Amino acid sequence: MTSFLRCGREALLAEVDDLDAALALYAALRSAALPGVVDLVPAARTVLIKIDPAVTSPAAVQEATAGLRIDAQREAGSGTVEIPVRYDGPDLAEVAERTGLSPDEVVELHTGSRWTVAFAGFVPGFGYLTGGDPRLDVPRRDSPRTRIPAGSVGLAGRFSGVYPSDSPGGWQLIGSTTERMWDLDRPEPALLVPGVEVIFKAVDR
Repeated sequence: MTSFLRCGREALLAEVDDLDAALALYAALRSAALPGVVDLVPAARTVLIKIDPAVTSPAAVQEATAGLRIDAQREAGSGTVEIPVRYDGPDLAEVAERTGLSPDEVVELHTGSRWTVAFAGFVPGFGYLTGGDPRLDVPRRDSPRTRIPAGSVGLAGRFSGVYPSDSPGGWQLIGSTTERMWDLDRPEPALLVPGVEVIFKAVDR
């Protein structure tokens, strides 16, 4: 079920039941390319629809959105990014213990999963990745770290992610990469944007 909140003249917030519904709605809106919609910002249970008020109105977009056919299996489709990872994270052994797996099995599941950027947040360039093997579902750390180095690869709940900059954080760290998640010198600073498929590739530890 979708509910809508007006955000002034230039945006509409669609609220849905869960992450899967938000991803399905985001994909449907991307495919529909509704006139006057200039940007879509997905989150865990919402999609912010930004519009050009000279072309359309929140009421018109709400009506069009409510009439969309939502396919739960539809994917946004924004390309694929491969990220090389050294699986040497300080929490790899703890993740293995929590999941009943060996460290090598954790790596195999992480690299063998079909991850997709569901939404971005926290800091610029941080993508929340879904689609991992359910066995990798681990809680955040009881005590967050005050500083996590940029490039750290982590797990938290059903998500995986890569820290784009040095920052505090409570995710379980299983590895690191030299790929830059956020670079203002690129035309699109964020390497991981919603809809992108992510493949993690293990490199020498």
